[in-house]
Amino acid sequence: MDAGFEAHLRADGVEFDADDADLLRAVDREGSLNRAAEALGRSYSRAHQRLTALEDALGPLVARQRGGSGGGGSELTDEARDVLARFERLRTEFTGTAEVEESVLSGRVVSREGELATVETSAGQVRALAPEADTDAVQVAVRADAVTLHAPADAPAEEATSARNRFAGTISAIDSGEQVARVLVDVDADALLGALVTMSSVEKLDLREDSDVVASFKATATRASPRET
Repeated sequence: MDAGFEAHLRADGVEFDADDADLLRAVDREGSLNRAAEALGRSYSRAHQRLTALEDALGPLVARQRGGSGGGGSELTDEARDVLARFERLRTEFTGTAEVEESVLSGRVVSREGELATVETSAGQVRALAPEADTDAVQVAVRADAVTLHAPADAPAEEATSARNRFAGTISAIDSGEQVARVLVDVDADALLGALVTMSSVEKLDLREDSDVVASFKATATRASPRET
């Protein structure tokens, strides 16, 4: 099980995410689930199955009317509009937090392959996007919303994921908000590695101070820039 940075609401084992929000908004806009699915390029059967699963967890979301002079149709319930409002508040909180969260590691470029460089840091080697420069001394910036946390026993094999930057560490601190937690991980570097995760992920992973975790992030989400020596 892993904790990444993606806005979602969770209820009874079902996660409501951006795709689900798009589906409800399309129903509201188009006036029917069938037209909503068509507008989103989804099959009606899959949209119907997903809506059924959401309603089992969250309650009635779409009120359906059959026949009549207007030909029937669908409209969102008050519950659906409340879920959408909650989701937008969560996404706003995510966005505002992510804009200021970044960890910076110092290192030196040891090899290059096109736009990607391998940087030797105190935590180990990091793959990052790096422009050509006159110096190999760089600082590597990692956005907290790009870092995924795994329980050590559940961390995927390196060849099974595109997130090739992987570091074992220990949680140093957890700053919990209403929906989002800022987790600082000690990976034996010159700076703590920050990660933003949902509170539901904190609970699922049973994250706490001194917990062992594996932090991973993609090279394409990591930037290396020259630093003064």
